[in-house]
Amino acid sequence: MTIPSEELAELAFIEEAAGNEDPPTPIKGVRRLLWWMIPANLGIFIIWGAFLQVLLPAQVAGLDPAHKVANFAIVSTVGAIFALFAQPIAGQLSDRMRSRLGRRAPWILIGSLVGALSLVGLAFANSFVSILIAATLVQTAFNFAQGPLSAIMPDRVPVKRRGSFAALTGIGVMVGVLGGQILASIFLGSIGAGYIVLAVLSVVLLSLFVVFNPDYSSKELVLEPFKFVDFLKTFWVNPVKHPDFFWAFTGRTLLYAGYFTVTGYQLFILTDYLGIKNPASVIPLLGIVSLAGILISTIISGPLSDRFGRRKPFIFASSVFVAIALLIPMLVPTLPGWMLMTFISGFGFGMFQAVDTALMSQVLPSAKSFAKDLGVVNIAATLPQALAPAIAGAVVLGFGYIGLFPIGIVLSILGAFAVVPIKASR
Repeated sequence: MTIPSEELAELAFIEEAAGNEDPPTPIKGVRRLLWWMIPANLGIFIIWGAFLQVLLPAQVAGLDPAHKVANFAIVSTVGAIFALFAQPIAGQLSDRMRSRLGRRAPWILIGSLVGALSLVGLAFANSFVSILIAATLVQTAFNFAQGPLSAIMPDRVPVKRRGSFAALTGIGVMVGVLGGQILASIFLGSIGAGYIVLAVLSVVLLSLFVVFNPDYSSKELVLEPFKFVDFLKTFWVNPVKHPDFFWAFTGRTLLYAGYFTVTGYQLFILTDYLGIKNPASVIPLLGIVSLAGILISTIISGPLSDRFGRRKPFIFASSVFVAIALLIPMLVPTLPGWMLMTFISGFGFGMFQAVDTALMSQVLPSAKSFAKDLGVVNIAATLPQALAPAIAGAVVLGFGYIGLFPIGIVLSILGAFAVVPIKASR
């Protein structure tokens, strides 16, 4: 059988290239792929915004109001720990996937379908144990979809367009997170219905992405023999051999930790720290305010980083913005103060999302393991979500909600300085 030249080019790229090299042109072109990344990421991150930040804490609080902080810390931490392993495992599997649909599409579809079914199960969960199991399955399954999806950039996008690509990806991410919060606030009176709506929406968006953005077949991919030791190495990238990878990972971990230590407890902060009686009436407004900051910085930062060929100054600035924002609720513990914090932190986090993804794609060691390595990189996003609830819960129980903000500030500033040693990108 004769293999088409385009597929041969793709197979050669997988065998020989690294993250700072241009891949073959996508089947339907780069432009279509760029714009489809918004709904694709929306399909996953609307889950994280609605499920993790609004519906799940509300469901846990309704089950046992007196122990809501501790119970939510347990549920979210266990789920996030499973998610830590899901992305590298999914990445390893998709890197080795031989199929007519390519390496990534099958796992994106499988993860979204299992995640949707888990959301339906969560809609009918009525005990702490059933909520714990269903919520863990949701986080695990959607991370199985997110890992291969994140490899689309180094797989298909030229280096000089990755800032713009990351900006559009960031728009999908943050519109998903904030849109999810707004959508979830509508369903606070009917949490089960909210879960079902999210399940349908996610499956539809991710399926449409796969259909309209086909990848080259990987049926002829030559695989190295599987070794269990290599599988264990999935969770480790040598910081001595790949220092840029290490510093990029560290910077993302610290900034995400600073951000999620505070925002992960927004619902409880609104009710218990700011005294908001009806948070459902406030969350949509906060989502719009944050989205405004995110869109402004994302639209500007991604293309500018492509134009100047520089990523690190934008990441440094984003960390500073988040740190400044978290100072505001300490000094002004009111709803207007929280709204100002929301806008500034959104501006900073949008700048980060627009540029950090492009930076990460340039420090990947090999095209053979893009998804696996990005799965490890994405631990930098899921690890803070795993640790933040436990740490934040202990801080709240010991010092009150005001204790969260200094921790978030310090972590964000450390995240800014972590990107300074990176050499693969300026």
